[in-house]
Formats: sequence, structure tokens, C-alpha cells
Amino acid sequence: MKLPDPRNTNILIYINGVLLPREEAKISVFDSAVQGGDAVWEGLRVYKGRIAAFTNHLKRLQNSAKTLAFKSIPSSDDIRKAIFLTLEANGMWDETHIRLTLTRGEKITSGMNPKLNQLGCTLIVLAEWKPPVYSNSGIRVITSSIRRNSPQHLDSKIHHNNLLNNILAVIEANTANVDSAVMLDVNGFISETNDTNIFLVSDNQILTPTTDSCLPGLTRQTILEIAAKEGIITHEKNLSNTDLYSADEVFTSGTIGEITPVLEADGRKIGDGKAGSMTKRIQKLYSAHAYENGEPIPFKNPLKRADEN
Repeated sequence: MKLPDPRNTNILIYINGVLLPREEAKISVFDSAVQGGDAVWEGLRVYKGRIAAFTNHLKRLQNSAKTLAFKSIPSSDDIRKAIFLTLEANGMWDETHIRLTLTRGEKITSGMNPKLNQLGCTLIVLAEWKPPVYSNSGIRVITSSIRRNSPQHLDSKIHHNNLLNNILAVIEANTANVDSAVMLDVNGFISETNDTNIFLVSDNQILTPTTDSCLPGLTRQTILEIAAKEGIITHEKNLSNTDLYSADEVFTSGTIGEITPVLEADGRKIGDGKAGSMTKRIQKLYSAHAYENGEPIPFKNPLKRADEN
């Protein structure tokens, strides 16, 4: 098995208080994540000794767990300690993505009913050396035939592990040999992509869909805050594919991919087919903000010599 980054071969993974080698890191077949995708998660990124939007990620994880009526949800302090322990054990200080998962826990027998969960939650911290998944130079997208979940079915504001809605969309993107899929809501308006929020730039103004049927991403919120500070006009509104095709620029946002230019949508070139000036500006501003406002990791860079620390 060839890994994208060989440094991840011998990583240690945290599961309920224990650090386990990659090959031994497993959860029970009775765990709710296995039994029904009954879990919540967050993706966090480490920038030069700092974790971006750390507190907000933990709050969203706990709010999602509360919405799903999890019992004995770990405190923010306990989750922080688990993450710091994992990072330090792996010597991770930069270029790191953390997949933080909280399941409803093990069941006493197989089944769907949460009454069968009597052993408390399962906390998993998976930290990997992992750059953004999309190329900084830009991606191509299609519009998926799969509609994004609406609140009347399964509220996308719950950051849950049951990702089949998104997976079906990315299968279509894979089949079309493009990078990602734009998902529409039940009314035909743009919601987000299969794994990121989406922004359009028109006449030097930034447009983004409402969060009626999408996850209100933390990177998305940061971009809106940065834009307000910089005097860039933004609008949160219903957007159609016509708006997408005719935009001057399009970019996506998310912890997994950061800020990514969209160069083509459904075979139509966006703008001049290159990353636009607004997109580049937001990339630069976001990068600085993520570091400057990140929460420091409580240990020094393990890759530096002692006399450099």
C-alpha cells in the first residue's frame, strides 16, 4: 500500500484515551459509527504551531452531538488534551490535518436504537501530514444530479458522519473526470459542493448561497468576516447555475481544501479560465488570518534544533 505521504505510515491514532499505531487503530463492530454512521466530526488544520478556528470547531462538534442527543459528550478541555497529546506523540506541528470524530459509542447489541448505547461516546483523533486536497491552481466541477439534504429531511447544519448524500455526488464527479461536484438544493438553487462551500465573484462583489441547505462552514464565515473588514461587498442569497456560469470568478472554501479557484463548471470556462484577482486576494488574507488567529499548540516545533527554539 503506497500512502500519499509516507510520513503517515507510522502515525499514532487516539481512540478513547489510548494512542494506537495505524495498523492497530480500530473501533468495535458494535460502535454506532459502524452500525449506522451515527457520529459527528470536524476537520481541523495546523499552521506552523497553531490550530485554526480551534474553539469554533470544538463548539460545532459538541453542538452537533447535542442535537443528536449524545450522552456524556466530552468537554472542550478533554478534547483539547486528546488533540495536543496526539500531535505531540506524532511530532506534528505544521502541514497537518486532523480528523476529529465523536461517535455515539458502542452498543450492547447490534441495532439502530440509541437506547442500546450504554457505554458512552467514542472519541477519535486522526492526525495526518496532509496538504489541501485541491490544487491551488484551480479545479473543474460539474453540477450533480443529487440534491443536497434540506432541513426537512436531514439538516446539513449537523456535521454528521452519514455522508452518502455527498458521496453520491462525488461519484458523479469521478465519473465525469472532474475534481468536485456542485450540489443544488431541492428548489434548484446552488447549495455547496460535495465537500466545500462555494463563492462567486461578480463586479468585484462576493456572492455565496444561503445556509438553508448547506453546512455553514467556519472557513466560509471567516471569509465573510475578512471581506467585511476589507470593505468588500458580500451577499448571501439564492444563486442559480446561470449565476455560476456567468460569474467573473468562482472559488470554494473549506478546511480540507482551503481556498480553491474554480476554473470550469459543466464544461463552461469561468472568467478567463484562471484564478482571478479577488480569489488570490482572499487566499492571501485567509492564510494570514488562519495563522494569526489560530490557537497555539502547547509544545515547540519538534523539527527545530534545541538552540533554535
